[in-house]
Amino acid sequence: MAMLEIRDLNCHYGNVQVLWNVNLHIEQGELVALLGANGAGKTTLLNTITGSVRPTSGEILFQGESLVGMHPEELLGRGISYLPENGGLFPDMSIQENLELGAYPKSMWGGRRDAMETVFALFPKLKERRRQLARTLSGGERQMLAMGRGIMSRPILCLYDELSYGLSPLMAKEAMTMVRSLRDRGMTVLLVEQNVKQSMEIADRAYVLENGRIAMEGPCRELLENDYIKRAYMGM
Repeated sequence: MAMLEIRDLNCHYGNVQVLWNVNLHIEQGELVALLGANGAGKTTLLNTITGSVRPTSGEILFQGESLVGMHPEELLGRGISYLPENGGLFPDMSIQENLELGAYPKSMWGGRRDAMETVFALFPKLKERRRQLARTLSGGERQMLAMGRGIMSRPILCLYDELSYGLSPLMAKEAMTMVRSLRDRGMTVLLVEQNVKQSMEIADRAYVLENGRIAMEGPCRELLENDYIKRAYMGM
């Protein structure tokens, strides 16, 4: 059984269809990239998985159970962490306070200290600056904090939307390294990105979404050698 499986998913905004018969699966421990240009439907797919958008038809299964109709907050209890594009940090709160908010459900609050030590082991810079306000951090450091806050809920599946957005090339590469370190620790990750080359260099498999449809899928080592991918997404 796949950890996450999407079957024949269709989604509309009013009379406009945005997703067309999308099929996707993620196995436990995999890092899977969902790639595509801006406006391809990537964020809509994440919003549908997490309950912000209700699908017109199709199935979304997490460990064999349907997620359709669940509210976003229910996903935390299921072990799903979602990091939206802007990170959703509280700028006038400290690093530690932002992290603690990641463990706000009563069932997770008791384990917040152990969870925070896990975050600090992954991101030592956050530990050094735990009293610093979030608004004083660099773009890369804010991404560390946003990822760390998601880990506070002890997820088994992390959904990341455009981690590299707005970052310098160096910081974008560092963000990809951070994602790979989570996969290396056994976490399952769905990474939604426009940065095709860097994403496929760290992911196990990838899906390419074009105009709301899955146009291509496969192991990243094969897609990196695909002439269409090189021409359309890597400028080669």
